[in-house]
Amino acid sequence: MNSQSGSASRFGRRIAKCPIWTHETKQIASKPLQHNRPGLLYISPKPPLPASKSVRPLLDNRLGQNSPPSRVAMARQCTPLLSLYRLMNFSEIAAALPKTAVTTINGLPFTRIASGKVREIFDLGDALLLVASDRLSAFDVILPDGIPGKGIILTQMSNWWFAQTRHLIANHLLPDQSGEFSRRGITERDLQLRSMIVRKLTPLTIECVARGYLIGSGWSSYQKTGEICGNKLPAGLRQAEKLPWPVFTPTTKAPKGQHDEAITDAQGSAAIGAVLYEKVKALSLQLYQSGHARAKQAGMILADTKFEFGTDSAGNLILIDEVLTPDSSRYWPADSYAPNQSPPSYDKQFVRDHLVALKWDQSPPAPRLPAGVIARTQEKYLAALKNLIG
Repeated sequence: MNSQSGSASRFGRRIAKCPIWTHETKQIASKPLQHNRPGLLYISPKPPLPASKSVRPLLDNRLGQNSPPSRVAMARQCTPLLSLYRLMNFSEIAAALPKTAVTTINGLPFTRIASGKVREIFDLGDALLLVASDRLSAFDVILPDGIPGKGIILTQMSNWWFAQTRHLIANHLLPDQSGEFSRRGITERDLQLRSMIVRKLTPLTIECVARGYLIGSGWSSYQKTGEICGNKLPAGLRQAEKLPWPVFTPTTKAPKGQHDEAITDAQGSAAIGAVLYEKVKALSLQLYQSGHARAKQAGMILADTKFEFGTDSAGNLILIDEVLTPDSSRYWPADSYAPNQSPPSYDKQFVRDHLVALKWDQSPPAPRLPAGVIARTQEKYLAALKNLIG
């Protein structure tokens, strides 16, 4: 075992054994997590502990003077996490979803600096506030109808995946989300659940797509050229077939309303520099393989996914935006998977297929979605979440 995988294993064991601080009971309780089914990291809407009421003395009292030094050290290493997060189960998340879609984010006392397909970005001075709306986009066009609670699902799933991947790469979340919300007066529960307070970073100018299966635009490209973004593939592959090896297929990062364009390794290297490009390529494939393995445990196939990265002032590479959500990824149910078709999915491919059937030209304005399509899409997002966190 190399040092990196060893570190990851130790991290996983440490988190699984951590005592958990619960604001509701104001006590330390030992709650081991089910193996390989860690609970969702959830930004608690309740205020963090005041500095005068540190978790550490309570831990020391709970552990007792005769506890092995290793256990005391392990618990103390966990204490920074205890007052920041609590475990949120699937039922809690589902119950927190609004009845109608939240497609606009208004009335905040912060300067809005960007509005994306799904997220609104506000300047907090020393940090950024990212708020995920319930808007839905397809073919790079924002649809007139949103999916109720989608922004909450995306944010909470991203928080969970950030925790799962932190041994591979640092992410943009500030460590004390609960404290940051409280300090900045962000107290409304729905807003907290769909928000992240993150570091100010410089985003890379490319989007990093990793594919393990031949589907979507990759399948279209393969049919025409036998390649995807310059990656030559064996002849005779079928639609949705597993690739002999995962491939990196980056795209441009187009402005809102325009289409991202596939680029080759040479074009990607020219855009961000050869050294940085090779690093994000390797990390994207590593993150994809990690996500694919975790999805397999949950009875799903991660067919492909998109990552975004940024750099800090020292040039360190940071994972940003969202990660391995149904909006940035294509998940399929493993039990019904078969090649030579477009498999049913847990993501917005359901909406894409509906729009393709309408023969829409993929230009604004997009057609309205029927209530049944909206409800079925929400069910798919929730099903993916439930499979992952139990």
